[in-house]
Amino acid sequence: MGYDLHITRKTNWFDPSPAITLHDWLDYAAGDPEMQHEGYAETRAGDGNVVRVERAGICMWKAYSGGENRQGTAWLTWSKGNIVAKNPDQETRRKMWLIAQAFDAKVQGDEGECYDQDGETIAEPTVTTEPTPSMPADQKRPWWKFW
Repeated sequence: MGYDLHITRKTNWFDPSPAITLHDWLDYAAGDPEMQHEGYAETRAGDGNVVRVERAGICMWKAYSGGENRQGTAWLTWSKGNIVAKNPDQETRRKMWLIAQAFDAKVQGDEGECYDQDGETIAEPTVTTEPTPSMPADQKRPWWKFW
């Protein structure tokens, strides 16, 4: 399990369309010198065993610094019309925003929040309205006389 961020053209990442096609994603990866289409992701588990996932849309971000311990790998994969990264750090979120610009898309988290070019969440604008009084004000009485 983890928290996914999605590069998506959809209003919500889980909507059916408009989708980014696998072909679009692989074309993008082929044209970005920082990306490498692998078709698989592989890592060594804590017990020493190798865990490997094979999927046509898996690409590695070669320019990734490796994260805090400098040993990580940033994998982005195509899934259901979106490009997805699991538990991305701020550096990866910034790269995802750059990729999203090429697709006229946005970066959206599992809970619907969006991310900006700095990898930070975008604050939703709040709408404030004046409260509507339950009774019209009587201009003939002082404010403190309510009966």
